[in-house]
Amino acid sequence: MEKEQMNIVIVGHVDHGKSTVVGRLMSDTGSLPQGKLDQVKERCRKESRVFEYAFLLDALKDEQSQGITIDSARCFFKSAKRDYIIIDAPGHIEFLKNMVSGAARAEAALLVIDAKEGLMENSKRHGYLLSMLGIKQVAVCINKMDLVGYKQEVYEKIKKEYSEFLSKINIKATEFLPISALNGENIVSNKGNLSWFKGRNILQTLDSFEKEKKLTDKPFRMPVQDIYKFTASGDERRIIAGRAESGTLRSGNEVIFLPSHKKTIVSSVESFNEKPSDEFSVGQSKGVTLAEQIYVARGEIMCRSKEQLPYVGTKIKSNIFWMGKQPFVMDKEYKLKIGTAKVNVRLYEITSVLDASNLNSSSKDKIERHEVAEVILECAKPIAFDLNSELQPTGRFVIVDNYDIVGGGIINSYIEDSQSKTREQVFLREQKWDNSLISFNERGSNYGQVPKLILITGPNPVDKKTIAKKLEKILFDQGRKAYFLGIGNLLRGLDSDISKTKREEHIRRLGEVSHILMDAGLLVVATASDLTDEELKMMQTITFRDEMIVISFGDLNKDMIDLNLDEKDPVEHNLSKIMDLLRFKKIIFSF
Repeated sequence: MEKEQMNIVIVGHVDHGKSTVVGRLMSDTGSLPQGKLDQVKERCRKESRVFEYAFLLDALKDEQSQGITIDSARCFFKSAKRDYIIIDAPGHIEFLKNMVSGAARAEAALLVIDAKEGLMENSKRHGYLLSMLGIKQVAVCINKMDLVGYKQEVYEKIKKEYSEFLSKINIKATEFLPISALNGENIVSNKGNLSWFKGRNILQTLDSFEKEKKLTDKPFRMPVQDIYKFTASGDERRIIAGRAESGTLRSGNEVIFLPSHKKTIVSSVESFNEKPSDEFSVGQSKGVTLAEQIYVARGEIMCRSKEQLPYVGTKIKSNIFWMGKQPFVMDKEYKLKIGTAKVNVRLYEITSVLDASNLNSSSKDKIERHEVAEVILECAKPIAFDLNSELQPTGRFVIVDNYDIVGGGIINSYIEDSQSKTREQVFLREQKWDNSLISFNERGSNYGQVPKLILITGPNPVDKKTIAKKLEKILFDQGRKAYFLGIGNLLRGLDSDISKTKREEHIRRLGEVSHILMDAGLLVVATASDLTDEELKMMQTITFRDEMIVISFGDLNKDMIDLNLDEKDPVEHNLSKIMDLLRFKKIIFSF
């Protein structure tokens, strides 16, 4: 039976003995290739150098000549319980970027501190960095105890100081281990000059770390890559395709797409040039057909509705590493890519910054190249995501500026935004929605249209009703199923039980009524004056952004509108532009 594997990163200040610890682990667990130890010892003898266990790891000539580890070297050793992949991440300040890339792959960490030099500022910064990367399983190795006469009071002093620091950054060390890597004490054996220490040795501590769940055991996630339609030989399938990032899906499972909250049943699992299968698992690129042909867009995440679902929101708290030549600033728009989704994003808040050139932590209003920062990002529209600590494939992202990847990050926590309560209400609505026997596609094919809310907004003096009513008439004369819905009609009817001052509730009800009419297959042409960005966000949350066409005479956020009209243009000209947009977006089509 194949043993499980675990990724461990080892970090610490330069010259505190990380590579020696790893070399000892490899040697003392019998994990070295046959004859390797003798080979390295013989090379040291020929070069008149004192043999060090670090040489087993520092294989690159320039690393040995400089005496520092430059890149994240990967090596392997084993215990009776599992096989380990250990990443020796750089401690030198010039190579912090490589340390970040190494530590990002780890499930747990060993942090090495020199007993003689004591607690260094870099020891704190490396602990802080592990916290930023979301690594919670950390063991602290107090190395070179031989240089302080194996004194227990030295160990206790460092343990006390570092424990106090770690508690401030939400890390509780699994173990504080006094060791002498040079002499092999407390590496795989507790014997020797450290007999006063009654805790575990390094190997026992590593074996006590909890292994992350396999991705196959985690909730199913498939970012939608594309939607394929087939017309040849009467094939009417619509296949939702993508790569499974975690979990397992089977035909017959109920699925939900986020952030749209659309729910249906998987009819079949489809694959190209493979044996037919009704199962879809992590790492596989396949497609599915659905029992109900709901509208799904690229970038959504398909999940099993009975499992733990991703978060949905516009604000995320994250840790990023910035690689752009220009700094990351608050007054600029970037693109955030997570899974297959791509959305406009801006830097909302900088909590703290760790400078890669000098490892100083500071508060700043921008993030420079090679800096690591804790930030809050705000997306232009909702995205579906997981926390990196729970599910890495959908808890990481990159930031793009002018087609270049300029930053990468992990998501630490979900932050409520102005639409969080509305989204929760919509989620409950969709969970309990009682669907008709007539499918979305059947209505569309019958009516020659895709149900949409066509919302026309702008300042109060602008005549929006004339355009809305004439648009309804044009669509009706073409045989479409359209309905004009002025918010004033609701105010005098459905909304007569609430005060006119409760504008938010009026807007909410406009969205809900529109949603019902769209479910009936209609093109809803609605008008509402002086909508703010927040009110429009609420409408788009209730009816779903992809099911709305927003036409504005005002100065709304450009990410939220589909067509901007000029009130000075003739009505017929503006109507022509709207009809062109509906045809271009294939909302209306020939019967």
